[in-house]
Amino acid sequence: MIINIKRKYFLFVCVFTILFTHASAQESNNGKQLWANSFLNQKAPSLLVEQWISEAPDTKNKFVLIDFWATWCGPCRAYIPTLNHFSEKYKDKLVVIGLSDESIEKVKGFSNPKINYYEAIDRSAILKSFLGVKGIPHLILIDPKGIIRWEGFPGLQNHEFTESVLLGLFEKYKN
Repeated sequence: MIINIKRKYFLFVCVFTILFTHASAQESNNGKQLWANSFLNQKAPSLLVEQWISEAPDTKNKFVLIDFWATWCGPCRAYIPTLNHFSEKYKDKLVVIGLSDESIEKVKGFSNPKINYYEAIDRSAILKSFLGVKGIPHLILIDPKGIIRWEGFPGLQNHEFTESVLLGLFEKYKN
């Protein structure tokens, strides 16, 4: 009888966790599903990191694209070449930052694919928790005035974060 109660409790916890996780995916104002809280068109919180793996970037008068990611995350890894491209091609107006809550050893040891933009870790996941990020990769694009202008999963069908989207945001929110 005790085993059955434990098994039922375990199943209840599993089902509750799945339902809670699904319910936490939110719809933003434009109908885009988010696995985080929406801060679109709001002042971005301060960028707090535990440690920079790269040098700390100069973000003054630039757009800042923060990618919440992990080494084990397939969609995160698949998007790294795109972030490398954005970082190189638009370095005069964009700073790309990869932010992981994994150990520094894990992130420093990651090389496939190679990251060519700024990297930091935050084991306490302060910014990730503040934004309510529950699924990765999760991007936020902050304009030069400090306002979040794009947020979400970059590969979400019909809401992808593409170069044309980025260029449109540059044009719309330039200084």
